[in-house]
Amino acid sequence: MGWSYGRIAQKLKVSKQTLINWSKELSLQIANLRAIEMETLKEEYSLLKSQRIELLGQKLKAIKEELDKRNLAEIPTEKLLNIFLKGHAILERDEIELVFQQETSGLDLLGDLNSVTTWKA
Repeated sequence: MGWSYGRIAQKLKVSKQTLINWSKELSLQIANLRAIEMETLKEEYSLLKSQRIELLGQKLKAIKEELDKRNLAEIPTEKLLNIFLKGHAILERDEIELVFQQETSGLDLLGDLNSVTTWKA
């Protein structure tokens, strides 16, 4: 809100010193509530990584379909290809790493019963 202690004190009909004391006593709770509020706003206005990938993938597919239909004489080729390449670069940046657990044989002398195999998608 950006109000001064004096203005808040006047509205609540308490002394300015009382507000300062409350602020000191409740600083941790105030900080936590602000963090929760920011996280809520972030969740409300941002997409999950999977949603971003899906949305971008749909747009790239539509652009590719449009590219396939055109002889590129109607619009500047550089512009359409540039959009396609930028979208592709964003998908590359959002690469997903798949990690699978795999049981090894009981004869494993190293004693490791599980091994991890990683694939990049």
